[in-house]
Amino acid sequence: MTNNNMYFVANWKMYGNLSSINSIKSVKIFNQSKKLKNIKIIYCPPFTLLRPLVKKLKNSKISVGAQNCHHNSDFGPFTGSVNAKMVKSVGCKYIILGHSENRHNGETDKIINLKIKSALKENLKVIFCIGETLKEKRNRKTRIILRKQIMSGLKNMTKLNNIIIAYEPVWSIGSGKIPKSKELNKAIEYIKSLTIKKNKLKNNKVLYGGSVNPKNIKNLSKIGSIDGFLIGGASQKSKNFIDIIKKTIN
Repeated sequence: MTNNNMYFVANWKMYGNLSSINSIKSVKIFNQSKKLKNIKIIYCPPFTLLRPLVKKLKNSKISVGAQNCHHNSDFGPFTGSVNAKMVKSVGCKYIILGHSENRHNGETDKIINLKIKSALKENLKVIFCIGETLKEKRNRKTRIILRKQIMSGLKNMTKLNNIIIAYEPVWSIGSGKIPKSKELNKAIEYIKSLTIKKNKLKNNKVLYGGSVNPKNIKNLSKIGSIDGFLIGGASQKSKNFIDIIKKTIN
């Protein structure tokens, strides 16, 4: 795999407190290597850590992103919610939207579409998650589901320059199981073919996410169509996160 413009996104999910961000110091130092000049590292912690992490990573090449946002672009009576405008105001450059864990809790394609539009309005770069369940995979509906999620999520959008797609098979997340290389490559290529038609660009980025760890990254990194990785639990420990990056680019 080429290391040109590779993305490594750390999705901390519901993990971490103020002391947790101190562990990122080793990643910050590691990222200063000239070997990593084409590598993009993005940390997506909980809302409570966004501003402290932005400050911690000031003057570094590492970016910060949120894990979600409310679909309403303006301020309003939505107790406990945070919108894209607020995410942008604390210094974030990226945002994860459409994650299967949120879809499982009732987030629809229509809501995701509104969220993406609100994020783009604030000039945030969107990491748009898609993926099929185990039942859908067994029924050979992977392509149908991916197409539906892409077309619905990106409805009425023609310019996808600020959208990175993350293919995360639902059955793989947290299970320790990953797709077979041939299947994964076909899925990534299919996603790229759909986005190229919509965007009329040939360089749409597609990441892979789902049980990525230091043990399986070597095999995953051999799949040339993958442009990076969305990493969950393994990104919470800096040593594991660094190992994943090293094994990908070497």
